Amino acid sequence: MITNDFLQIAALIAALIILTPLLGRFCYNILTGQGAKYLRPFQVLENLTYIVSGIDAKAEMSWKQYASALLLFNLCGFVIVFLLQMLQHLLPLNPQNLPATSWHLAFNTAISFTTNTNWQAYAGETTLSYLTQMIGLTVQNFVSAATGIAVLAALARGISRKTSGTLGNFWTDMTRSTVHILLPLAIVWTLVLVGQGVIQNVDSYQMATTIEGKEQILPMGPAASQIAIKQLGTNGGGFFNTNSSHPFENPTPISNWFEVLAILMLPAALVYTFGLMVGSRKHAWVLYGVMMIMLIAFIGFSAYAEFSNNSALGVAHLEGKETRFGIVNSIIWSNFTTVASNGSVNAMHSSMSPITGGIAMFNIMLGEIIFGGVGAGMYGMILFVLLAVFLAGLMVGRTPEYFGKKIEALEMRWTTIAIILPCALILIGAALASSTSMGLSSLANRGPHGLSEILYAFSSASGNNGSAFAGLNANTPFYNVALGLCMLLARFGVILPVLVIAGSLVRKKATPLTAGSFSTEGMTFGLILTATILIVGALTFFPVLALGPILEHLLMLSGTTF
Repeated sequence: MITNDFLQIAALIAALIILTPLLGRFCYNILTGQGAKYLRPFQVLENLTYIVSGIDAKAEMSWKQYASALLLFNLCGFVIVFLLQMLQHLLPLNPQNLPATSWHLAFNTAISFTTNTNWQAYAGETTLSYLTQMIGLTVQNFVSAATGIAVLAALARGISRKTSGTLGNFWTDMTRSTVHILLPLAIVWTLVLVGQGVIQNVDSYQMATTIEGKEQILPMGPAASQIAIKQLGTNGGGFFNTNSSHPFENPTPISNWFEVLAILMLPAALVYTFGLMVGSRKHAWVLYGVMMIMLIAFIGFSAYAEFSNNSALGVAHLEGKETRFGIVNSIIWSNFTTVASNGSVNAMHSSMSPITGGIAMFNIMLGEIIFGGVGAGMYGMILFVLLAVFLAGLMVGRTPEYFGKKIEALEMRWTTIAIILPCALILIGAALASSTSMGLSSLANRGPHGLSEILYAFSSASGNNGSAFAGLNANTPFYNVALGLCMLLARFGVILPVLVIAGSLVRKKATPLTAGSFSTEGMTFGLILTATILIVGALTFFPVLALGPILEHLLMLSGTTF
């Protein structure tokens, strides 16, 4: 690595830290109903939404009502995206006359975008019409991200409110998050990307003659508007098959910088927003510090592995990377996209060194709580906070408390379920695929890398990430259904326990902090939290990682190929 490489990493980290309190305060104001004056046109849109849909924006909901509204809304989104794919050959804005997708691909894709996963078992430019991309996928990019913000807001209210029975209003949280946070940012990012050359049209595909005299089809489409929200909303599903490696989706170093910054911009800001909502910015900065230190450490390990020569080949790891961006930008993106639930790529993860690919996989396996998805990463981190608080309480012999509220059997039971469920889906799904002909028939590689491809697929689905080791042919009935179910269970199997916990905490009376209370605002708690996260991840996944990327790395060091 050279000085320029370190400066690129430092510039992104610095921009992230500077934007965090600014955007975090902005999100707090929106979620608490304090709209900014310069967003008055969007306030009109918010009010119009309430009028058209008949929403009482001031009505409060219990956790059961909140969960019911959330599930109903997401069910409607699934049905709409599914039908758009099955009927796209009959609908307008399909200049290439693309046929309907198979039922299992439509099932997988509808769940994928509804759950903010954006796993893609298809090539966008050869599979989906413009209408399906715009009305189906892009809309879900907004509302799936807004769902995560809404759940985080409900959890923050559950922690901060005293002896209440309500968590806010799902419809209000959803509308405000979409209209005031995601939409304005997406408009700005779209204009930036269009200015850099990302295409935005509804033209038919163009024919071009290459310098060798061959004819080539150039795909067109409304890419920029989808790319903006797929980055900002930690969605990740590309308009084109190669995602942000495609020059029409990510043409310049400037577009690359803005796209990678957008991945963690909102998740980082929402850590600060959470601190404001619960009344403790110090606690928020402790959580932020834990996340940032782990992110920088993983980038460092990845850089060391990626800049080391491949012992089996005697050269650096350049295959699968865009030469326009180089190794360091590929490393940054691979870590940003996997600590978040983004899943977009500007290089092929499967082509990276075993350690770099393994770190990307481990980021997902941890639950994507190092900033994580928009809203989802923060409420996922709070689950580990509750676990760390519980363990610390046991060590000092006191009833565990979080902001003065006792953490009892119900909270720990649901916390455990929410943490274990995605882990179980990863391991059970990978075991099933690795031991059946339906799973093994899709492999392009054997040996430890083949296991890594399967393991990464189920990690990505169960972590609602969406990235992939591309050597696996996932567009089969088995993988489309299995991965679709993993995405569904992992998304709502975590959201529902979080809402149950919020509903329990909101009814509790907060007791005053005393000298004997365990502080969650210092370095000691930060160390306990970090240890809890890493120990849970290591104990759960080290055995299977030893058979995949770790074994592949050892074989590479010995010069063995397979």
